[in-house]
Amino acid sequence: MAERDYVLGTHDDEIYRLGYQHRVWRPRALDAWQRARIGDGCKVIDFGAGPGFATMDLAEIVGPTGEVHALERSRRFLDTLEAQAKARGFSQVKAHEIDVVTDAIPANKADAAWARWIFAFLPDPKAALKKLVDSVRPGGALVFHEYIDYQTWKLAPPAPNFEKFVDEVSANWRASGGEPDIARHLPAWLDEMGVKVESLKPYVDVVSKGDNVWRWPIGFFEIHIDRLLELNRITPQMAKDMRDEFDRVSQQPGTLMVTPLVLEIIARK
Repeated sequence: MAERDYVLGTHDDEIYRLGYQHRVWRPRALDAWQRARIGDGCKVIDFGAGPGFATMDLAEIVGPTGEVHALERSRRFLDTLEAQAKARGFSQVKAHEIDVVTDAIPANKADAAWARWIFAFLPDPKAALKKLVDSVRPGGALVFHEYIDYQTWKLAPPAPNFEKFVDEVSANWRASGGEPDIARHLPAWLDEMGVKVESLKPYVDVVSKGDNVWRWPIGFFEIHIDRLLELNRITPQMAKDMRDEFDRVSQQPGTLMVTPLVLEIIARK
């Protein structure tokens, strides 16, 4: 259903982008899950599972005696997720077509919960966080990857039109009810809810065009310019200027990209 689709859609190109994004971030996710003590036999909630790329890794980690409850509102994404689980014989994956904002979480006393770039898009992230915390057993872990400073996303040397793009993305994000820098709030909210933060780890990369990490945010750049045009937040000329500048600057030897700053949070209930 259209109302259940995300801002960037749920089409094949977006599924590919999310898959590439997960491949870039997979080593950091695996490391975080290990430090959170997610292992064989665990019951885990994948909060906002998308097409299920992280879900499949979690299913492999918890094994056939564990459970991964994948919560996702897009039927299109769930079709991809369920096809992956079936192909791999992962009966431990339990897919739930729900809206994490309005619906109850169909799992309780979970050993762990995982969320990546979900709370930044929610209209009432604190209420959703409380619901997720309540679904985890005492002693269970909660692991988050969320932006803490989206404005670090820049090119070096400076590219003014690219910075305008990032500004417009942030403004549109907030206008739609989200908060790109949601990780600034999460630790305090967790503390308020009686959850102890065990680890805070920032992630920011400075990469050249030849690095695989370069393509992670650039996939978003290419898709989201069209979205800003649809919303009339930028003009066709502005879109052309942004693309032309990026093409020019990215071809220059020595150009670097600074990625948006992500905060990893590992907490224990």
